[in-house]
Amino acid sequence: MARANRRSFLGKTAMAAVGATVITGTVEAQAGATKKVWWENGKPPEKTPLFSHAVSFGNLLFLSGIGAHFEGDIKAHTKHVLDEIQKSLEACGSSMNKVLKAQVYLADLKDYKDMNEVFQGRFGPEPPVRTTVSVAGVPGKSLVEIDVIAYI
Repeated sequence: MARANRRSFLGKTAMAAVGATVITGTVEAQAGATKKVWWENGKPPEKTPLFSHAVSFGNLLFLSGIGAHFEGDIKAHTKHVLDEIQKSLEACGSSMNKVLKAQVYLADLKDYKDMNEVFQGRFGPEPPVRTTVSVAGVPGKSLVEIDVIAYI
């Protein structure tokens, strides 16, 4: 009985090892075919920028933080930022419904409720995971900055 269980265990272990090799090979093959793509008007930059606004790797798309640099309240700023995110996503072949994660940076946590009123529903019926923090120093006059990760 113990001998039969041992053979069964060893057989399963050997199959798991073969499966792991196949999976590893597939991942390596995919990684070799995947490259970082910089998105800016569909052409490479004339000189190296400080940072990229949008970068894809495989089918993942990373957008840098977008703020609203004008006078206004949190609702106006949030709407502007989400509109800009939507434009950027669509220009890269994605959409608001394809956002997997959003990071929200508020200049003041008291704006949380009003920001949420504008944010609610903008990403479709299945919203992304989200982190929201209050930070000392959102750049410029912006009351909110948001960056996202989506798929293409």
